[in-house]
Amino acid sequence: MESQHDGFGLKGLLQRQPWVTFLLPFLVFVLVGSLEPTPDRPGGSDLGLAIPYAWYPWLYAIKIVLTVAAIAVVWPGYRQFPWRLSLWGLVVGLVGGTIWIGLCRLDWEHQHLLPLLQRFGLGGLVGAGDRAAFNPFVQWAGQSGWAWTFLAVRALGLVVVVPVIEEFFLRGFLMRVVVQREWQEVPFGRVNRWAVVLGTAVPMLMHPGELLAAAVWFSLITWLMVRTRNLWDCVAAHAVTNLLLGVYVVVSGDWRLL
Repeated sequence: MESQHDGFGLKGLLQRQPWVTFLLPFLVFVLVGSLEPTPDRPGGSDLGLAIPYAWYPWLYAIKIVLTVAAIAVVWPGYRQFPWRLSLWGLVVGLVGGTIWIGLCRLDWEHQHLLPLLQRFGLGGLVGAGDRAAFNPFVQWAGQSGWAWTFLAVRALGLVVVVPVIEEFFLRGFLMRVVVQREWQEVPFGRVNRWAVVLGTAVPMLMHPGELLAAAVWFSLITWLMVRTRNLWDCVAAHAVTNLLLGVYVVVSGDWRLL
């Protein structure tokens, strides 16, 4: 029997505030991630902190644990999207991953855009997208157990956590909000001009060091969204692309892409 207090519990909260399902895990991930250091900048410098680069794996692990906890909290809201997958997700993920890696290898942003922006004192816009580039096999040389443990945590974040939280935020929430005020009533896959623009522009802002790759890849996922009208296909494509990227980084040693 359904409790009379359900309306005041988690289920009731997600029903009254449906945005929580789509924003909470994403915000946790972004806020904790803002504290992460890079090789050239200590973590949390914007807040007056100076988290050393050596602490990156621990901070990343904390971020993943907290984000997974947030996903568990909102999981009842995720269940509104039936779990089903099509071959399109796999195909788009493989094609998109190849495109992403190829465009990132061109390094167009640093080769051409950065010098132009530096003329106007805006070079930091591209630099803000620099990755942690943490190579556990170098940082923990001689400690292969720790290196492989972190790599497993990094893979969990890259292949499972990020695809879920980014696709639910971007396509489950943001691209529906601009379609109509009662956004939760918008069928997934229905878009308008603003939704298509945001579906590419916002990820480009989230990936300033990979603008060209982000523009092409996220536009491709928007096509997939409209084609299949299935959020889990978008998550699957994102996961396949990230898996391909992770394998490429480990094999090639090009850790700047992570």
